[in-house]
Amino acid sequence: QVQLVESGGGLVQAGGSLRLSCAASGRLFSANAMHWYRQAPGKQRELVATITSGGSTNYVESVKGRFTISRDNAKNTVYLQMNSLKPEDTAVYYCRSSISWGQGTQVTVSS
Repeated sequence: QVQLVESGGGLVQAGGSLRLSCAASGRLFSANAMHWYRQAPGKQRELVATITSGGSTNYVESVKGRFTISRDNAKNTVYLQMNSLKPEDTAVYYCRSSISWGQGTQVTVSS
């Protein structure tokens, strides 16, 4: 089973940027699609972005044009570059690979 560790969260002002990282263990990283989710207090977990093994990407409408998902297969790491952050982006962000989830990293955007 893949183990995932997120990092890069923090407190940022509206309009700022953060880059989240998710480091994966295991030999099959490059073969798996990778996903970023987020969960705000009192809300359901939401799929934010996906990158396939071939590098195709998809985003939830609310982050299109602001967030970019990418992967470095040599480092077994997936990234989420978040620009023009808004207070409504505040959430715990999780990465997922198949059935494996990371522990999450908090992102807080102040207005």
